[in-house]
Amino acid sequence: MGSLIEINDTLKISKERGFPSGLNLDNHVINPESSRIFVGKEFEFWNNGERLYNRPPSRVFLVEEMKDGKWLYWGNAIIISQTIIGGKTRGAYQLVKLYQPDFQKRMTIEESPAGKSYFDDKPESFLNTT
Repeated sequence: MGSLIEINDTLKISKERGFPSGLNLDNHVINPESSRIFVGKEFEFWNNGERLYNRPPSRVFLVEEMKDGKWLYWGNAIIISQTIIGGKTRGAYQLVKLYQPDFQKRMTIEESPAGKSYFDDKPESFLNTT
């Protein structure tokens, strides 16, 4: 008997699973300063599967999973607590850093898995293909 536990440096969650409901890209692009109110706040999350996230003081990347499964990077979070029960991971995180919109777009394009970036642009980084 065994179990599969993933170790993650990225907290990828939808609004339904704990991404801050008031934080949205349109408002953030128009007025990034308005998003500042979310920094320092704590939120609860859950994900299917058994996952371990980096513990403080190490950060995790905070990624919003959009309705179509695309990824949108927002910044950094600290995992405050986590439990794994019945194949589901639950916990709490604190949002500690929000990216400015231009950097957010670049980060999303460069760091999302192939085909998962919210933006249509192609990564420009040099990758090891061997």
